[in-house]
Amino acid sequence: MTDTLSKHEKNLSALLHASTFSKFFIPFGNFILPLILWVANKNDYKYVDYNGKQALNFQLSLLLYSIIIGIISVPFFIGLFPNLLDFGNFSFGNLNHFNTMNFHFDSNDFRFGSWLIPFGITGLLSGVLFVLNIVYTILAVIKTNEGQPFSYPLTIKFIK
Repeated sequence: MTDTLSKHEKNLSALLHASTFSKFFIPFGNFILPLILWVANKNDYKYVDYNGKQALNFQLSLLLYSIIIGIISVPFFIGLFPNLLDFGNFSFGNLNHFNTMNFHFDSNDFRFGSWLIPFGITGLLSGVLFVLNIVYTILAVIKTNEGQPFSYPLTIKFIK
């Protein structure tokens, strides 16, 4: 497959994968720019067509995974939100008790541990998705520029 590909096809495919980094500068740039490049060149070059589908499917899959992680974290936030505002000694109901200067802090007054664990897990998962996006996009740019076919892992094939 490497022998039949022109340098233009390889460069265009690598640019298509690299254009997903535009999300750091343009909102939804990881969808818009690859989509424009893919639609403009998919009928002319089969290699660009293949790589455009790969890049868009991977970005759509990452978006879906991010939405799922966000949905998973919402019940924890809503369920634990009342506890975040109830700090025991520092609540509005105890304002009159501050005049006595008798402070007693119990470990149960600070409930940070109960809500940090779910947010830590979902934050870690979001970080893993971010690193996967960076690493595999760079690998895709390198492989496609060499003329080798590349397929992303964990990709749902939305565009066939």
